[in-house]
Parts: sequence; structure tokens; C-alpha cells
Amino acid sequence: MSGVAELRSASNRVEFETVGGGLTLTSAILLYGPEGAGRPMTGAAFASLHGIEEHDGKPVIAAGTPLTRAHVRKWASLLGRAAAPEILPENVLVSHPDMLAWWIPERVRTAHFAISHPTADLKVLGQRTTVAVPYPAHLLIATRRSLGVYALAVNKRPTAETVAYHSPVLNVFINGSLCWGNIAKPKTLGISSMAQFEAAVFDSWSTHPNAGQDQAITGKGGLVRLWDDLAVRKARTFPVRRLKPFLTTTRGKTKGQPLTVGQLIAGGA
Repeated sequence: MSGVAELRSASNRVEFETVGGGLTLTSAILLYGPEGAGRPMTGAAFASLHGIEEHDGKPVIAAGTPLTRAHVRKWASLLGRAAAPEILPENVLVSHPDMLAWWIPERVRTAHFAISHPTADLKVLGQRTTVAVPYPAHLLIATRRSLGVYALAVNKRPTAETVAYHSPVLNVFINGSLCWGNIAKPKTLGISSMAQFEAAVFDSWSTHPNAGQDQAITGKGGLVRLWDDLAVRKARTFPVRRLKPFLTTTRGKTKGQPLTVGQLIAGGA
């Protein structure tokens, strides 16, 4: 590859501004994959590393060379140094640039219910209400694309072998991911954003079970009636015997063997 090309973006222009800390634009990496915008990066791929030259006061991409593993290691090391070291809370299981996983002990919480189609037999949740109800221990796995929400049957720090269960929290898809709706998503993925993720799960208004979610617990009546019963009885402990192990979900149906915490984390949740 020879010659130079003006640096452009999807909007056909890139604006540059001074970056603090003595950093300046020095290099560009171009990634080549299958033709067609938005196609997944599978199969053949190529990357090249380019220096940056200045022409008429504007940065342009110079001729490049194939990107090597040595280049990747160098830049990964430099980027890693940009993350400030931090002490991890004791409930954090994984802290990675692309994943944050932690467990939350069982507790009684103030929950917000606004059931979209309440039935006449509901005694507390028949109308919009805020009420204290017990929650089982939970496992949250946040990535840059989703938030996985799972229940734990035992109220202690899980290991890789601990079996995960379907969360009884409303607004969670059968595949374990949170239905964000109009909830604001955290802008960062780190220890400082844990409280925001937890608020999205436990402090938002619960309106309905998602498709198939009623089959994620045992017994009769479904999730809404379970929460209504807990509210009526002013229960202090969630009946974990009603939880079902979390299974692989394919086309909205669960199947296979129960998944463990380690498997969920290894699979990127």
C-alpha cells in the first residue's frame, strides 16, 4: 500500500483536537474484513499499521505495513497503562476492560411495580405501588453490549462451579439480559458504574415479565403473582426453591444442562 490518504470518518470528516497529557496523533491502524457494512468479523481479516504525516496542516495516513503481533502487544501494553489501578470491592468477581462481574447478597429491597395489565386477583400489585420485598442473591455480568442478570440459590460469594439461576426480576429476558427500555445506560464499564447497573435492575419500575419469563420459576401463578404474594405476606426471605437453573437459550427456548458462573463469564454472558 503506497501513497497517502486523508483521514476521514463515516461522516466524511474527522475533527482533531489537542489531547491533554502530552499525547499526539502518531499512528493509525486500518482493519480489513468482509465486504458490507455491519457484517460480523469472521473469516479472513487483515490489518495494517500506518504513520501519520502532515499535509497543509492536516494529518493524513501514510503508507503502511502489515500489523504484527508485536505491534499488538506493544499497543495493548501502552493502552493498559492508561487505566489507573484501583482496589476492587470484595463482591467483584471479574474486572476486565470488556467485562465486569459481581455478586449481590440477598436482601429486602424497596421495589417499584406498575404492572401493565394487572389481573383482578392481585392484592398489592393491582395498582402502581412501591413496596418492600425480598430478593435472592444475584449475579450481574456487565459487558459493553449488555447486562446479564442471574439469581443465586445460595447467599454466599459464588465460585466458577456455582450454578446460576434465572432471575425473578421482571423486565429480564429469558436469555438473562436486562430489557433496558427507557432506562439510561451507564456510559462507562468499571467499578464506578456498578451502582448504576444495580439501579437499572432493582430501582426501575417493573411492568411485566418478558416472553417466556414465567417459565423461569417453578410452581403456579407466574412471576407477578409470586411478587404479589411476597408483598402481601411481607416476606423477609425469597423462596429460592422456586428458582430454576439457568439453561442455554435458543430461539426463546431453554435447553441443555444448567450453566455455571464460570461458563457464563467464559462465554461473555
